[in-house]
Amino acid sequence: QVQLVESGGGQVQTGDSLRLSCTASGRGVRDTAMGWFRQAPGKDREFVAATIGGSRNAYYGESVKGRFFISRDHANNTVYLRMNRVKPEDTAIYYCAAKHGTQWGYWGQGTQVTVSS
Repeated sequence: QVQLVESGGGQVQTGDSLRLSCTASGRGVRDTAMGWFRQAPGKDREFVAATIGGSRNAYYGESVKGRFFISRDHANNTVYLRMNRVKPEDTAIYYCAAKHGTQWGYWGQGTQVTVSS
């Protein structure tokens, strides 16, 4: 079983930067793929970013490419999402996830990010 705890959400203004953190605990977490998803009100959950072995193997959703960056601290089982030049459309609940086999099987409770114009 893997537990994920996010932190770092809040209210920011357009153009600001923000960093989200997700700390994982449990067996097998060290080498598993981890990522971030988000869900805005009335919309489907959207893939944001993921990393497998570290920041050198990173994948991003089209809407955040070049603005958001995922990184990982293996020693502390923590993955970060650096959000730069945020926009109102980035407003959402951000969820940390970890893979269980081939599926995103573990999820955090989510952290709210609100971007005002």
